[in-house]
Order: sequence, then C-alpha cells, then structure tokens
Amino acid sequence: MYKNIFSKIKEEKYLSLLALITAISSLIILSACSNSNRKNNVQILPEIISTNKTANGFEIELEFFKGIQHNHPLMAVWSETIDQKYIETLYVAESIAKGVYKHGDSKSGKWLPGPVRRPATLPYWAHKRNIMEEDGLYIPTFLTPMPDAVTGPTPKGDFILQAKTTAIYPDTFCVLIEINQSWDWNEYWTNNKFPDDNEYKTSSQPSVIYKATLIKSNVNASYPLMVIGHGHYSGKNGELYTEINTLTTALKIAEKVFVKIK
Repeated sequence: MYKNIFSKIKEEKYLSLLALITAISSLIILSACSNSNRKNNVQILPEIISTNKTANGFEIELEFFKGIQHNHPLMAVWSETIDQKYIETLYVAESIAKGVYKHGDSKSGKWLPGPVRRPATLPYWAHKRNIMEEDGLYIPTFLTPMPDAVTGPTPKGDFILQAKTTAIYPDTFCVLIEINQSWDWNEYWTNNKFPDDNEYKTSSQPSVIYKATLIKSNVNASYPLMVIGHGHYSGKNGELYTEINTLTTALKIAEKVFVKIK
C-alpha cells in the first residue's frame, strides 16, 4: 500500500514538474515570437526622410520600395522642367553631398571617414546640377559641401522622402531619382571591361535613372517613376543612355518608386 502511495506522489511530482517545464517553454516561445514580430515591424516600416523642413513651398513625397538586389545604394532625387532644365535637388546621399565617405581613408590601417571623389556614382544628377569643381568634376567636395537641408544618410531599405520645395515650379514638372550600387558586376559590365578606368571599377553597372511627370494642381495623385536610362559608366559626361538591355541586377535595386504632391 505504502509503495503505491509513494509511487503516486512521485507521479504527481513528475506531472507537476512537466507542467512547469511546459509553461516555461511556452513563455519562452511566446516571448521569442513577440520579439520577432517587433523586429519584423521595425523592418517593414519605411524610414522617413525630411528635407528643406523650414521651406515655404509645397511638399513632394517620394515613396521608395527596395528591390531584391538592394544593398546600400547611393541616390539623388531632384526636380526639373519638362524640357529637362534642372530646378533643385530634393535629396542626395550624404557621402556624395559632402564629398566624404565613411570608409574613405585607410592610411592608419583602419577605414576612417575621408574625402573621396566618385564621379561615376551619380553622373546624370551631378551634371544636371552643373557646378564644376576645381578638379573638373561635377560632384561636391568636402570643401564645397551641399547644405544639410537636402542631405542625409543612405536609407537602409524602404523609405518615404518628404521634401519641401524652395524654387518656383511650373504647372507641369518632373521628379527624377538616380540610383547606383557598387560592385554589381554582370556578364556585360564585367570587372575587366575597362581595365584602365578606375572610376568604372567603383561603379560596375552604371547608375539607373527613373522619372515621373507631375501636374502641380493634381494634389495627392500618385505617379510611378519609370526607368528612362542609365548614366555614363565612369561619370565622364552627363548624358542619358536609354539602352538598358545590358542592365540586370541594377534594375532590381528598386522594386517600385512613387511620387506625389502633398
């Protein structure tokens, strides 16, 4: 009889211990799921970038959805007239705007911020801006940086640009974005295509340019930006090259881009 009692007590203790372990495991799983969901929510929320915050003009909102090949690309957003005359820059990556890259100086044995010239990165925008520096290039230097009001770090993923305008705009105008990502070689744009061109080597596939035409009075209408071509492979000029059949992964840096007047 005592044997049965002790056996029953042991069984009840075992079941209690099992229930406790199960409860703790469930809490751990629920906590992990909760943390995972929080992380996922952070990842899917687009980054908000605001430029020219104190300006008195109307607001242009650009929504960027990253593509499957997105990996820290540099970009610039600007406006121009329908006859392709530059109006103003709405946003440009900080490293281009300031002429300083986060990993621009390795003299100490470590990568530190330092001045770097990368004319192949965003040549179409740079030549549209049409400010030539002393070295003959059209991108800003660390001595002639662009104002903080239109610059910012490179977005890590999806983002929404909220840009106030500072110039006088015609009733119909265009918004463009130029995107470039280093080291994205393909079968046409190979790493030995131009072996003596160091600027090409920092660009690989050339920059991709997207464009939309907006009507000023059509507030809150969403316009898709469409690919219209690419920039010069090493930034030697500001021409638009409309042949895009040689581009592959470069066309997948952005999945889609929309713009509207707020």
